Amino acid sequence: MASEPTKEPRSIYDFTVKDSKGNDVDLSTYKGKVLLIINVASKCGLTNSNYVELNHLYEKYKDQGLEILAFPCNQFGEQEPGSNDQITDFVCTRFKSEFPIFDKIEVNGENAAPVYKFLKSGKWGIFGDDIQWNFAKFLADKDGQIVGRYYPTTSPLSLELDIKKLLGVD
Repeated sequence: MASEPTKEPRSIYDFTVKDSKGNDVDLSTYKGKVLLIINVASKCGLTNSNYVELNHLYEKYKDQGLEILAFPCNQFGEQEPGSNDQITDFVCTRFKSEFPIFDKIEVNGENAAPVYKFLKSGKWGIFGDDIQWNFAKFLADKDGQIVGRYYPTTSPLSLELDIKKLLGVD
């Protein structure tokens, strides 16, 4: 489970989360990068299109400062039932994804990961602050501020203009 920051969080960089192997990852290691943060699932109708498009964005912009942070979640239709190893194997084998896959978390409710409580606190969705489904997307600028929230049905490629603007590329 991700840890709660000791002070009031001011940015995404104030959190430490677990990677898929259970190791702590201080999100401040991503300072200066544009972050696309997504709750993912392996057995969702949105899985194929999202992973294909996320891979495209990552390949195109990773060297210019984009990082994609994927958080598996089994809260929506039990569409991410596997272990962390199974999830990572699926994503890396089937989709050849190179961006980081983190520990499976909850994004809604009492047990929501602190990082997701923070993400939801600033960018409201159509159902209040709850995440609606798999593949909800948040965009953070290079200072770790959340500047966009996108619905699960939003195509990752449709975020390209927003990503380019934050990266400062044409």
